[in-house]
Amino acid sequence: MKNLWLVLFAFLTLASCAAIGSVSKVGAKQSSIANTQWTVTESTSGPKPTLLIEEQKIAGNAGCNSFFGSVQLSPSNGGFTASQVGSTKRACEDMTTEANFLGLLQSATNYVVNGNTLELYKGNLLLMKFVKK
Repeated sequence: MKNLWLVLFAFLTLASCAAIGSVSKVGAKQSSIANTQWTVTESTSGPKPTLLIEEQKIAGNAGCNSFFGSVQLSPSNGGFTASQVGSTKRACEDMTTEANFLGLLQSATNYVVNGNTLELYKGNLLLMKFVKK
């Protein structure tokens, strides 16, 4: 019986350490992402969306059409706000990826950089992951 309690205690201790190590970095200070280029990591049908971030502008390809807009970045707390997003109007066979991508991009409020990975969040909800180009 003692061994069972010892194993249970060890398991709970390890589980709590793992939970502490995975605390979200959303809202924490982040590296600047100005003047960087990214590609969506998720599998999509057709071309993968891309994101070019300049000082206060964003651009890229949403899977079919090119897009452009403004962005406000706050590296001190990982703030990310895309606004005035527009795109070209080419008709493509499947516009689902593009519509989803642009919708998520405009609803993002935070970003987290981890090495060559960029994550966009709405609050604590992960919206999209990118890899650096």
